[in-house]
Amino acid sequence: MSRHRILVVDDEHLIRWSLEQNLRKQGYEVSTAASGEEALKLLREETPDLMLLDVQLPGINGMDVLRKVKETEEDIIVIMVTALGVLETAVKAMRLGAYDYINKPFNLDELAIVIRKALETSELKQEVAHLRSEQSRQFGIANMVGESQHMKNVLSMVEKVAKSDASTVLIQGESGTGKELIAKAIHYESARAGKPFMAINCAAVPETLLESELMGHEKGSFTDAKSQKKGLFEVAHGGTVFLDEIGDMELGMQAKLLRVLEERSFRRIGGTKDIQVDVRIVSATNKDLLKAIDEKTFRNDLYYRIQVIPIHIPPLRERPEDILPLTLHFIEHFNREFGKSVKGISKIAEKFLLEYNWPGNTRELRNILERAIILESEETLLLEHLPQEIVTRTGGGTGGPLNFRLPPEGVDIEDVERELIRQALESAQGNQSKAAKTLRLGIDAFRYRMKKFGFL
Repeated sequence: MSRHRILVVDDEHLIRWSLEQNLRKQGYEVSTAASGEEALKLLREETPDLMLLDVQLPGINGMDVLRKVKETEEDIIVIMVTALGVLETAVKAMRLGAYDYINKPFNLDELAIVIRKALETSELKQEVAHLRSEQSRQFGIANMVGESQHMKNVLSMVEKVAKSDASTVLIQGESGTGKELIAKAIHYESARAGKPFMAINCAAVPETLLESELMGHEKGSFTDAKSQKKGLFEVAHGGTVFLDEIGDMELGMQAKLLRVLEERSFRRIGGTKDIQVDVRIVSATNKDLLKAIDEKTFRNDLYYRIQVIPIHIPPLRERPEDILPLTLHFIEHFNREFGKSVKGISKIAEKFLLEYNWPGNTRELRNILERAIILESEETLLLEHLPQEIVTRTGGGTGGPLNFRLPPEGVDIEDVERELIRQALESAQGNQSKAAKTLRLGIDAFRYRMKKFGFL
């Protein structure tokens, strides 16, 4: 890590010299300026991480230098230094963007602590900004894969919702379809992207704990409440709260959530003060909420409050056009993650992937490819690298088993050969050597026929 650079701006030579010597001993790179004009000139040549800026300077005073610095280099930390000790000046400096304000004469040890804390705070802010930038890149619409018209419609809706002020969104779809990814895309494509995205699985948390997680609690409000705790709604102020599996939320908690949605405020457990919040609430479920309403397990009024903007994600079996693009996307992803160099997937394996029913949807496809890439070392994923259920639950071809009694109208001999190759591969669970032996063929002859009929 490079050393931090500090610029000392003071018209007193002795102060500049003593600060320079002291800061260099602490490992900082230090430059000095005797006036505001000299400081601004140095800033044009090299940007420091922190400035110690005297208020009383000849020519351009410290306040004017601070204002000019913040107009062009907002990230520079500025600590104001003065012998005046006037509170009004300190307040004005803080409003202009100064990090802190110290009076002369100052203690060098105390100044060292202030500088260290300022730089640590700055580094933390930079890390948070970098993390949020990475999350925006990772979870933005541009990184989402969808070639089918179904997914194009979903992503178009996501883009519109993200740019809107819609406060509630309901995402419905089977388990594994990517509901949380859609929720994150809505957040990171919106003006709320710089604020927190907080997620919770309503099915995984008991009702008594769920209220505390969402709304927080005051110290002493119950036996284990040894300190005050902010809930997700409060922490996510300005951002997004994702309520996964909202269909499993207990009725009592549903009533409390409805109040939050209607009033945009809540009280911590044990609290007496209403806390106002500005959050977008994105809910998700794999349940039929209308059926749950009929069964009296979900509130009718809450349903119509959360589904102002409904988004339905179709299961993977209804959008086969997405299977191969997703496969290539996951191969690239896991190549990077595990340092592998898998180039693609064989034709016969593609056929089985396309014809499989995918009860676990995109999550199942992702897990299958992750396992295959971890365990195998070949450049091409073969049928034998896929789990047994992919082979046993898939026909692997468009035709059924052929009847070897010659029909009156005749039959194309190549259809017979193609079907035999398919059945042999299915019986051998994709193992080409075993399939070749089943048909009494050498491996080269078998692979020739696989290529001929598009299985390789």
